[in-house]
Amino acid sequence: QVQVAESGGGLVQPGGSLRLSCAASGTFFSIGIMGWYRQAPGKQRELVAQITSAGVLDIAYFVEGRFTISRDNAKNTVDLQMNSLKPEDTAVYTCRITYQSQRSDRFEREYWGQGTQVTVSS
Repeated sequence: QVQVAESGGGLVQPGGSLRLSCAASGTFFSIGIMGWYRQAPGKQRELVAQITSAGVLDIAYFVEGRFTISRDNAKNTVDLQMNSLKPEDTAVYTCRITYQSQRSDRFEREYWGQGTQVTVSS
């Protein structure tokens, strides 16, 4: 069983910063990709940023230069540092991981967190 715990959402003024954290726990062989998605009201969920266990990054163009993703493989955590926040960044941010339950797994599974609200407003 895998679990994901997210923290760090909240209300911030435009131009401000927030840091989201996601920690994976439970029983698994390995974690592949760790990342963050977001969904604003009335919009589809979209990838914000993700990072592989080797450190390969995939960052959405609309946050590039403002958001930074980092990962601690030893602690199974991924952080999203969000700077220069804009009202359009308001959304529910959800952590997603891929993992192998056992060494013998041929394919990775995925697990989604519950999501944390980020509101950017004056």
